[in-house]
Amino acid sequence: MENNIPSKPASFYVVGLSYKKADAEIRGKFSLDNEAKENLLLQAKKEGIESLIVTSTCNRTEIYGFAQHPFQLIKLMCENSQGTIEEFQKVAYVYKNTEAIGHMFRVGTGLDSQILGDFEIISQIKTSFVASKSHGLTNNYLERLCNAVIQASKRIKNETEISSGATSVSFAAVRYIFNNVEDISNKNILLFGTGKIGRNTCENLVKHTKHEQITLINRTKDKAEKLARKLDLLVKDYADLQLEIQKADVLVVATGAQNPTIDKAILNLKKPLLILDLSIPKNVNENVQELDNVTLIHMDHLSQMTDETLENRKKHIPAAEAIIEEIKDEFISWTKARKFAPTIHALKEKLNSIKTNELNFQRKKINNFDEEQAEIISNRIIQKITNHFANHLKDDNTMVDESIEWIEKIFQIETVKND
Repeated sequence: MENNIPSKPASFYVVGLSYKKADAEIRGKFSLDNEAKENLLLQAKKEGIESLIVTSTCNRTEIYGFAQHPFQLIKLMCENSQGTIEEFQKVAYVYKNTEAIGHMFRVGTGLDSQILGDFEIISQIKTSFVASKSHGLTNNYLERLCNAVIQASKRIKNETEISSGATSVSFAAVRYIFNNVEDISNKNILLFGTGKIGRNTCENLVKHTKHEQITLINRTKDKAEKLARKLDLLVKDYADLQLEIQKADVLVVATGAQNPTIDKAILNLKKPLLILDLSIPKNVNENVQELDNVTLIHMDHLSQMTDETLENRKKHIPAAEAIIEEIKDEFISWTKARKFAPTIHALKEKLNSIKTNELNFQRKKINNFDEEQAEIISNRIIQKITNHFANHLKDDNTMVDESIEWIEKIFQIETVKND
């Protein structure tokens, strides 16, 4: 794939897709497992990207980073996933600089989550940052931004009630089971997959059902056994999956496989079966719905279930947004200051050089030259001049890059730019 992009200063972008426009199937195509993320970072390094982080959850896949053009980041995402450029363009978003910063704050603080107030994404951002840093792919800007988002997340969690009450995909799954399966206390539940969502679902089920009703199966049996010991549950071998499905009334699928692991061919059912697919990509083939006694529910459906808890959370959005604005403004002020600080420093040095030359000249011309007084007056003038320029550059209406270029041209100064 050709990438003929003219050379220009890098800007900060976010490119990605989320549950808002991309359904589970499309999100699954762009999902990045740990190996894919590692390969993406290595490719970014090779292609000269200076700084970026990659996040991929069941609800979104995003790259935050510096590029001359967003296509550089889009290309990385598509070449390391099963998604295409055409599919990306239909459902994706691209934000630049201030908009990208704002988006990262909303994502990291749970305001953009499929379930409002879900703070799982912040741990993903932390992990992604550590991974990028290990490859030398984080600059001061990105590190400061990640820390600011983490700070906002902590404050919102501690100072508002936006994450109060029990609500998550796993909680919604359990609630759906109890609302839609009659006589649940006498039904058999099979949990296939013991990743994070699987574990959470299992723990929620244990709280409300008899332990002997629940059976665990995982490709790696020792992981299932570890959870089973903790919750006092039964574990079966992966080889027994088909047989155990026949016994089940409810099948919860929460595996991390990249392709469907459950399809019509392995379902030899003699009674109705409710299947909840909590996986991204989808791990249950849609063809199971061709069977009359199968009901398939995907996590997107569960995530749309609203209740009193979510409605109560919405009341705390303004307080959360106020915290975001405060910390975001501090970050943007820092970015502007660090951008023009070298120029102000160089300007001050230039004015001090002019001052020194002028004082040397006046010292020779004026008898009884008052050196101390001249130093005081000239230093105050220099400070006032640099303050005027600094205040101009801090102003929200100032075109900072153009102003810096103008100052450097007029005063014939060169500055070392921050990374």
